Amino acid sequence: MSVEPSSSQPWKTVSQGQIFYPSATIRCDGPVIFRSQFARDVACLLDVDDVVTEWRCQSLAFVNGCDTYRPDLVARVDDHLVVIDAITDDTPSWIAEAVYQSGHKYEAVRRPDLPAIRLKNAKDLLRYGKFQAGLEDRVRLLAALEEHGTLTLAECLSVFRETRPIAGLASMVLNRFIDLDMDEALIGPESTVRRRRG
Repeated sequence: MSVEPSSSQPWKTVSQGQIFYPSATIRCDGPVIFRSQFARDVACLLDVDDVVTEWRCQSLAFVNGCDTYRPDLVARVDDHLVVIDAITDDTPSWIAEAVYQSGHKYEAVRRPDLPAIRLKNAKDLLRYGKFQAGLEDRVRLLAALEEHGTLTLAECLSVFRETRPIAGLASMVLNRFIDLDMDEALIGPESTVRRRRG
């Protein structure tokens, strides 16, 4: 078993016209290619994971005899590569061992493993992934959070002048200027917003 560079032919390539939503990505470095909505959902979680600095789609090819396979995602975490697969019936049984032999960590994700609330919140935020908060709005919100410590999402919206409020707030969460609880409940008016530290 061996690993090939990303230029080799992929195994079971998706059709070129297939698009999965949301379409925006934040930390994807390279072409956006998904086999399924399931793989897209896993990638949504990578964009809101604080330990992930970047990720790529199907960027490593692994070989076992005559078979070549590209796992769905490769994420950079603390200067290490983590190979991630959205597991289906088509995932080859040999891939985990091949990844380990190449010196990388392997994560097999199954649909029931996905955290439903966090995924819904991530997908809601990524709908606004192509927006950028204006400098004036960003400085105003960060100054308000510095003064008050925390604000509700509803209170934060009144700060925005240059950018559509929800789009601006989503942009600041996705670009790690501010923190918003993603796990306890769906994002709403009472969600607590904090300034990101560090």
